[in-house]
Amino acid sequence: MRILVVEDQEKVAQFIVKGLREERFAVDHASTGIEGVSMAQGGEYDVIVLDILLPGKNGFDVVAELRAGGLATPVLMLTAKARVEDRVHGLNAGADDYLVKPFDFAELLARVRALIRRRERGRPVPLSVADLVLDPISHDVTRAGQRVDLTSKEFALLEFLMQNRGRVVTRTSLIEHVWDMHFDSDTNVVDVHIHHLRAKLDGPFPAKLIHTVRGVGYVIREDA
Repeated sequence: MRILVVEDQEKVAQFIVKGLREERFAVDHASTGIEGVSMAQGGEYDVIVLDILLPGKNGFDVVAELRAGGLATPVLMLTAKARVEDRVHGLNAGADDYLVKPFDFAELLARVRALIRRRERGRPVPLSVADLVLDPISHDVTRAGQRVDLTSKEFALLEFLMQNRGRVVTRTSLIEHVWDMHFDSDTNVVDVHIHHLRAKLDGPFPAKLIHTVRGVGYVIREDA
């Protein structure tokens, strides 16, 4: 799962980004409304956490512009304004939920997960390929009924592969979805993490699910 945090207060942004990454989310950060619009339109995000009081373009204008452009990504708005009028304004502009500062991270996390569950309706949850099962909400992974412990990056890689089951996913796509936008794409970190995933998921089992497409990337599928 990938989240965009649009927040100009450095301490608040670091608090949110750090917490979400510890919960195995890939997180990008924008510090202005204009940057937030650009990143939201150019990336694939599962949730956008959006402050209202932003330089350049406020959160109301940001979410309105994104909705006008057809972007349906769930938006959780953050603000120090607790007035009912402000909450109504944000929701009418296109936000899906509203959280007043100061807030506890546990509540923000619960709201983010609720938005993800809402978006996942209509899509198969949990994800499965053969006897491999991944629950994107609980973050549980099992193969043949056996629990598999993964690191946050391994989980994010596997989730993205399973969301694209049967389709070849390029290394660039994996980097863009799992790591932040400033990550060095010239490293072999994807191959290293895929190697670790294979050791945990394919190594103990006769049927191999993760396959390399030379010169392109990887695909997860059940071979006939």
